[in-house]
Amino acid sequence: METTVPLSDQSTLRRSGSHGSAANLQNLSVGEENTTSYRIQAVEKEGIASGKKAVSLWHDVTLVHVDPATDRPTPYLNFVNEIPKFSRKKYEIATTEDGNPIKQDEKKGVLREFKKGDIFFNYGCLPRTWEDPTHIHPDTMGCRGDNDPLDVCEIGLKIIDCGEIRPVKVLGILCMIDDGEADWKVVTIDAEDKWAPFLNDINDVDRHLPGTLNAIREWFRTYKIPDGKPPNVFGLEERFMDKAYAMEIIKECNIAWKELITGEKERNIANEDKEVVGMVRKLSKSNLVSLAADDEGIEF
Repeated sequence: METTVPLSDQSTLRRSGSHGSAANLQNLSVGEENTTSYRIQAVEKEGIASGKKAVSLWHDVTLVHVDPATDRPTPYLNFVNEIPKFSRKKYEIATTEDGNPIKQDEKKGVLREFKKGDIFFNYGCLPRTWEDPTHIHPDTMGCRGDNDPLDVCEIGLKIIDCGEIRPVKVLGILCMIDDGEADWKVVTIDAEDKWAPFLNDINDVDRHLPGTLNAIREWFRTYKIPDGKPPNVFGLEERFMDKAYAMEIIKECNIAWKELITGEKERNIANEDKEVVGMVRKLSKSNLVSLAADDEGIEF
């Protein structure tokens, strides 16, 4: 059964200008596709800022999904899709750019794709989360966070467009170690998917969609091998952890995001190595103070 995400103070869920769903958002293509300058930028669809003011898919979208009809929080979280299923272009939120548009990742000026082939699930992130590179979780084999929003694998039937926001049910999580960094993978399903009523926790996935979790793990284990890199490894004995465990990781990363965008994290990292300090300072921290209160009071 679905459980509601309790809020101790619902009035602080959203500020003016933040978005609890995709209801008043549209994505604009900027530049020429298949070039390093191409961006997908979210903007407001209606109102005085219609089509003008950039909306950050990382900072301006609430973590908890809000029903646009009632303006009340739902039991679901917002998922920002970056890479549609059955595609291979490596799109990602540009965390160091103002407005945080989506771009295609590049290396030395060459646009990146998965050499392994098309991904078979929708892949993106949870807004207002951050895997803190100064933090070592006890279950990540001594590895720090990867300095990005929490990654999400959405296993529903629909192909979700790049930049599309969907309400999802959290089912579980996998702890991947990628190049010595902790890189959690949250497993979710679109709240409106035909399988959603049957999937409420990680064990339900194996029961109703056998083989799905093993396939996800093997995808992440092997996808860098065509680039000449070794297979990725996993913490927690390679197990997918349940929804309750996943929610604790999400809460932890939401708190870390708040510390990032208020500047608290940057003020307290003087003793970290220079590379980590540089990574934190480089991130876009627009609307620092006003964003801090948006998810205050959220309890998982």
